Amino acid sequence: MKPQDILFVLVFAVLLWKRPSHAFVWAGLLCLAAAIPLFSVWIFFTAERLTWYAAAFFGASILFTLRQPRKVQ
Repeated sequence: MKPQDILFVLVFAVLLWKRPSHAFVWAGLLCLAAAIPLFSVWIFFTAERLTWYAAAFFGASILFTLRQPRKVQ
């Protein structure tokens, strides 16, 4: 397990515990923003992992948004 994997698991666990869906979106955007310079200097392994982490954060955000009760008027 690489250091970025451990950091991802820790951040994901903390966000699951807190459950703010907007924080998952920001974490995903941060992962994508960090991946862009890595792709430009050809560090593909870490950059690809960051895009997968972003997808996981976005997916969790979507699931938590869908589970929220909606107000019926």
